[in-house]
Amino acid sequence: MPSRIPQAAVALLGLLPVVALAVRFFFGDGLGAEPIEVITHRTGELALRLLLLTLAVTPARLVFGWRRIAPFRRTFGLLAFAYACLHFTTWLALDHFFEWAAIVEDVLERRYVTVGFAGLLCMVPLAATSTRTAVRRLGRRWVPLHRLAYVAAICGVVHYGWLVKADLLGPAVHASILAVLLGWRVAEARRRANP
Repeated sequence: MPSRIPQAAVALLGLLPVVALAVRFFFGDGLGAEPIEVITHRTGELALRLLLLTLAVTPARLVFGWRRIAPFRRTFGLLAFAYACLHFTTWLALDHFFEWAAIVEDVLERRYVTVGFAGLLCMVPLAATSTRTAVRRLGRRWVPLHRLAYVAAICGVVHYGWLVKADLLGPAVHASILAVLLGWRVAEARRRANP
């Protein structure tokens, strides 16, 4: 069995941004005039970046021969889910103070919230079935289920784009990366279908 130390090290490194936010909040500048907004945006961006990184592992392994990064795909995916949950929880608890009527109204009526929530829901079964036991139990069904990661990433990019409205550089960069990853996936599927 391969050592789990590298995955643990990557997971700890992946959590450093949360530590940095906490240090800034409690001991630094307090995250400025809008700390809740800073936390919400930062955790959302990290969730999307880690999700795109997760989707990039297989192309990087197959195109460049970087076999050693394969075990980190699950670690990146779980970090992405953790940040997505933190992003959602910040919005739920600090932005809406668990006012369920306002939360439901936001999800139903504000399109960027709707698509973001849909993306989070897509990530739940992915995180729940990320263990080796789940992979064995699902068998061939595991691969199509985990294609939901692309749906979650699309939702994340759209959520980001609809949220920022004016400065679209960030969403455009993330959308471009996702387009490349989706294009590679389609090309690879066609190559396997027509060897």
